[in-house]
Amino acid sequence: MRHIAVIGSGPAGYYSAEALQKLYGAAVRIDMIDRMPVPYGLIRFGVAPDHQSIKAVSRRYEKVALSDNVRFCGNVLVGRDVTVPELTGLYDAVILATGAPDDAPLEIEGGGLPGVIGSAAFVGWYNGHPEFAGLAPPLDVAAAAVIGNGNVALDVARILSKTPAEFVGSDIVAHAFGALGNSSIRTIHVLGRRGPHQIAMTPKELGELGHLQGAVPRVDPDDFPPLLDDALLEPGQRKSVTHLRHFAALEASKARTILFDFFAKPVRIEGAGKVERLIVEKTRLDDKGAAVGTGETYQIDCGLIVTCIGYKTPPIEGVPYEEDRGRFANADGVIGGGLYAVGWARRGPSGTIGTNRPDGYEVADRIAADLASVAGRKAGRDGLDALLAARGVDVVTFQDWQRIEAAEAARARKGSPREKFVAIEEMLGARKG
Repeated sequence: MRHIAVIGSGPAGYYSAEALQKLYGAAVRIDMIDRMPVPYGLIRFGVAPDHQSIKAVSRRYEKVALSDNVRFCGNVLVGRDVTVPELTGLYDAVILATGAPDDAPLEIEGGGLPGVIGSAAFVGWYNGHPEFAGLAPPLDVAAAAVIGNGNVALDVARILSKTPAEFVGSDIVAHAFGALGNSSIRTIHVLGRRGPHQIAMTPKELGELGHLQGAVPRVDPDDFPPLLDDALLEPGQRKSVTHLRHFAALEASKARTILFDFFAKPVRIEGAGKVERLIVEKTRLDDKGAAVGTGETYQIDCGLIVTCIGYKTPPIEGVPYEEDRGRFANADGVIGGGLYAVGWARRGPSGTIGTNRPDGYEVADRIAADLASVAGRKAGRDGLDALLAARGVDVVTFQDWQRIEAAEAARARKGSPREKFVAIEEMLGARKG
């Protein structure tokens, strides 16, 4: 019998567990350890609440979780309740699937002013993450700036732009639903240092902006290269640019406007004790396609800035870490000493949810190869249970989670699949049914 611990129960963790099941069959016991009392990580706290079709992938993970040889151990924080050396002593392999939940900092003057919010925090706020439920972003302002040209920036801009009626069917949490419904924001700037041909936005997500009831996306036609240059793009990128060209022809005919500021590099944030304006330098592309400053600046008046510029994995004591890349130090997923990394904790914040599947399968194969000539004599879950019981840790099981999930569904507002609990204590209390 092989005993394997997976730290983190998001997509990378569950794909790894699925792969290990296929490799070992009944001859493996997998413990999914998560600091939250609820599973699924990025699916619950990162995917936009109006993207329920994407969240449905959790049903695939549920199938893995309900199998006999996989166990969810929620409300267990590695580093506080149990250490990595203790886990490597109890398990044949330990997989770090902790994701990259921390925001990369905006390192410009004024980046720490109230009103500057990282996307992990802002997305966590409207998705009901317990750490960000009390965020209270300033929505009583006329304009907001979203820094970034990826899908997260699109999510943020879209959520800021929607009417209350457009949230029907979503699981946006009550505090965010109410606050956004009373928002004064009428202009959302989306800033990117390069141009339309360099965006990291996918066509489906970009196209959604063209169907908003109360907001219209706009692009300056002068920001585009010649139309014939679109033919040089990959098909997906070409579809995205086609959406942008369509936006350039739209009139500002709705209550809100989403303005794409291309060739725009934030250089300074100003305000008297809070965000009041963003100073931006115009850029151009050099012969290598990099953005370089022109020295010309302009001002965006705004009271909220959401930075969508990347994420990093929080370090864990005793685990090698690459500070410059914001991830665990590893060679193709292998850290060493029985430790492995998968997903964003391995690669850094890149790719989609589905990208984690081949990642998980590759790491599972490496574990199987490394353990092929090693006797299986670790204590596994029996050892973990004894250790956590001795420390008085209140472990949440998957059956507990199902009761929490049922309670969230029962308290949902009309048209919503659930109303999430946003406090750990509420989650723990809901286990009792």
